[in-house]
Amino acid sequence: MISSTSNSRVKETAALAKKAKYRKETGLFVVEGPKMVEELPEDRIHSIYVTERFLKEHEKEQVAYKVSKLSQVEVVADEVMKAMSDTQTPQGILAVARQYEYDWKELLKTKKKAHLIILETLQDPGNLGTILRAGEGAGITGVIMDGGTADIYNPKVIRSTMGSVFRVPFAYVKDLKETLKVLKNQGVCLYGAHLKGSTDYDQEDYTQSMGFLIGNEAKGLSNETASMADHYVRIPMAGKVESLNAAIAASVLMFEAARQRRGLPVKKS
Repeated sequence: MISSTSNSRVKETAALAKKAKYRKETGLFVVEGPKMVEELPEDRIHSIYVTERFLKEHEKEQVAYKVSKLSQVEVVADEVMKAMSDTQTPQGILAVARQYEYDWKELLKTKKKAHLIILETLQDPGNLGTILRAGEGAGITGVIMDGGTADIYNPKVIRSTMGSVFRVPFAYVKDLKETLKVLKNQGVCLYGAHLKGSTDYDQEDYTQSMGFLIGNEAKGLSNETASMADHYVRIPMAGKVESLNAAIAASVLMFEAARQRRGLPVKKS
C-alpha cells in the first residue's frame, strides 16, 4: 500500500491531473471514478490506484471485478487518493491512462458520411466534454479542434464526457484554415453557427458529408474561420435570449443532423 503523499508515483499522478504540459510530455492522463474506470479500455490502462474502502464498498460491482483481473493496481491510503485526485471528494478509484492518437484526416475515412464538429478556441472544459458526450449520442464521426481549444485531457473534460472520450475520435490541428480548405476539397460542406445566419438550422440538409463550425463561448467564430463556412445557420430564439451556450447550440445542431440521417425530412419554412 502507498501511504505517503511524497511517493514519486503519487506526485506524478497529481501532476497529470493539474498540468496540461506534463500530460503532453508523458502522453498520459487521469481518469477518475468507478464508471469511467470501468469503461476505460484495458489496452489504455497504464496504472490504477484504489483505496481499501472503495474495494470493500464496491466488491460486488463490475468495476471491482475488472480491477481484480489487472496487474497494474496499487492500493493507496485515503489521504494519498485525495492528493492525487482533481476533485474535492475523491470516489476512491482513479486510473492513469495512455492518450489516444488520431490523425484528423483519418476522421474522413469512415463508412458513414462525415458528421464533424469543428471547434475554434472553445475554452470551457465542461463545454468540450459535453460536446463529445452529446456528439456520441448524435452519431458524429469526429471532432476537430484548433490549438486554442481546451485540453481534451483536462480531468474536467474527461468527467464531462462520461466515457465518450474513449469512443469518439478527435484531433487537434495546427492550422484550422488550411484544414477547412482540405475538408471543403474533400466534399465536406461547412455550416457556421452564426448570429448573422439567415437560415434556421432545421431548414438545411445535413445528410451529405458536413461539419458544424462552433466558436469561442464569448466571441463566437473568428472572421477568418467564419468566412470558410459554406452556409451560416442560426437557432431562432424566443423571449430576450440572444444565443445559447456553445455546448447546447452544438447539441441542437448535431441532433438535427442525426434526425435527418434517420430518414426524417428537412423542415420547410
